[in-house]
Amino acid sequence: MLHTLNAPQQAAVRYLDGPCLVLAGAGSGKTRVITQKIAYLIDRAGMDARNIAAITFTNKAAREMQERVGALMDAPRLRGLTVSTFHSLGMRLLREEARHLGYKPQFSILDSADAGKIVSDLLATTDKALVRATVSHISLLKNDRIAPDQALLRADSEGELHLARIYRAYQDTLLAYQAVDFDDLIRLPVDLFEANEDVLKKWQQRLRYLLIDEYQDTNTTQYQMVKMLTGISGQFTAVGDDDQSIYAWRGANVENLRLLQTDFPRLKVIKLEQNYRSVARILKCANAVIANNPKLFEKTLWSDLGVGDPIQIIEAKNEEHEAELVCMKLQAHKFEAGTGFNDYAILYRSNFQARIIETALRTQRIPYVISGGQSFFDRAEIKDILGYLRLMANENDDPAFIRAVTTPKRGVGNVTLERLGSYASERHISLFAAVFEEGFIHQVQPQQYEPLKTFATFINNLQYRARSEAAGALLQDLLGSIDYETWLYDNDEPRPAETKWKNVQDFVGWVAKQGQEKSKDLIEITQTIALITMLEGREDEEVDAVKLTTLHASKGLEYPHVFLIGCEEDILPHANSIEGNMVEEERRLMYVGITRAQRTLTITYCGKRRRAGEWQITHPSRFLHELPPEDIRVSGRLAGGKSEPLVTKQEGRAMLAGLMAKLG
Repeated sequence: MLHTLNAPQQAAVRYLDGPCLVLAGAGSGKTRVITQKIAYLIDRAGMDARNIAAITFTNKAAREMQERVGALMDAPRLRGLTVSTFHSLGMRLLREEARHLGYKPQFSILDSADAGKIVSDLLATTDKALVRATVSHISLLKNDRIAPDQALLRADSEGELHLARIYRAYQDTLLAYQAVDFDDLIRLPVDLFEANEDVLKKWQQRLRYLLIDEYQDTNTTQYQMVKMLTGISGQFTAVGDDDQSIYAWRGANVENLRLLQTDFPRLKVIKLEQNYRSVARILKCANAVIANNPKLFEKTLWSDLGVGDPIQIIEAKNEEHEAELVCMKLQAHKFEAGTGFNDYAILYRSNFQARIIETALRTQRIPYVISGGQSFFDRAEIKDILGYLRLMANENDDPAFIRAVTTPKRGVGNVTLERLGSYASERHISLFAAVFEEGFIHQVQPQQYEPLKTFATFINNLQYRARSEAAGALLQDLLGSIDYETWLYDNDEPRPAETKWKNVQDFVGWVAKQGQEKSKDLIEITQTIALITMLEGREDEEVDAVKLTTLHASKGLEYPHVFLIGCEEDILPHANSIEGNMVEEERRLMYVGITRAQRTLTITYCGKRRRAGEWQITHPSRFLHELPPEDIRVSGRLAGGKSEPLVTKQEGRAMLAGLMAKLG
């Protein structure tokens, strides 16, 4: 299959003499390189698939990679191949080596809501903004491999000292719950590798060649994991693009690209500069914008897909006018070009921009979907059921215990739970374990204790049955035992209750399928759920609708026709980034937005915008001034007196014809 690759792609696949960095520009075929290299390692280099790991950042990317490799080779030859996210690999490591870290294999994985609840309790506050900021601060410390004790030593103000103490208490709570958060899935394996050479050697022998996707998005801890697993031999291929590093706010460190050259002097650097996605004009604009950033590596994207139309830059009066313009231009273009709604995407810097666009789309009856919406597993009804499953998998999971024992209500009151919590805290045991202790039984009345005992016995029974019974059937039985359907209808209006119950049934169907296809019991399935963001297949459903998405969520995606809205100072670049000296990252975000477009790109900004109830004059984004004048068509202040009409005669005719067709 190598003949289907261009020369740099072939070189990247064939190079096996040491560490390799593939600088893959937007749309340059990086996934093809990774999947072809996996096949090459097995077919030509004679490597066992069990010794190869391809690591990426999202479940969707991992699934796509698995499917592509599956199309290249027979399934038996791929047996044992690891294609996973960093967090899935970390979970696998922790499950196998948990005892070295004082954990049992059935540890719980806390999501952000669980972490927020613990932090909220430690801070003794319900201030959501403060809780979110604290959780984010702890996450960044973990990503930079700063342990609680180090944070305490480094603190040079009362505020930092307070945060470090909260971090210390938070981590102690996690260990007591036998739980980890997402950041721990990477941090703890790296800590273990540092402390235990035998464990490190075992995993170095098992994973002898690594392929890392989206390398520019790695944080300090993820880089340490890669570095330790590959050892001094450096048998890896890292694929990334410094121009698309847009996640510094969550710990990603673009310096990891530079560190590769320092830590691996024999590093081979291969550039992929041919773009297979966009027409030349779009690439020329992208290159012109990103050229204003300092470069780790020089590269220039090019394409042989034709010149393409000029990029349109339009000034709207305000955000309502902007939304109307986008809808009108989209409909006119769709009628004229004979395209589908799913050929269009509207991209924006911040979620608040979506509301007005949504209103305009609904008014014009234009179908749309918002990508990056609420995860299926984040729905309240699914989290209710997951509370039972998490407790079944790990009886020390206190947040799961609280959710399960109170949903539906089981006659266990808050006073009883508070006494149980106090007793468990004094004895340094979990809430579940405290239920069975003689010392606690004497602290409450028999009528208070009986519902608790019944609940804990019910969970014990589920644990026992999970070893031998089919996952789907057992889950359905659980729902019947707690009479969850009746509880939903008792606590909600009929229509929302019906929707929630349907979601629960979808979940049962998914669990049953997982159990049958992967021979997993209910406890094993529960342990993997924390790493899944959405039911398999749901995020891939293709409907004929305009895509609405943030610039961050759009990375890795492509659309024939793109509208990039709100390109103003303080939005793109964002005001916080301007103040925090992060304009270079915002420019990379602009670059990502431009390179999502395949054939046409329209950029809009507002002359004024309502903020805090008052109109404010806005200014076009500095990035618009960096676009090559010969490749853009401008209407508004940016034109400097050479403004074009907002709607061309051609668009007007197309719009009128579309209306006539609808009337007809």
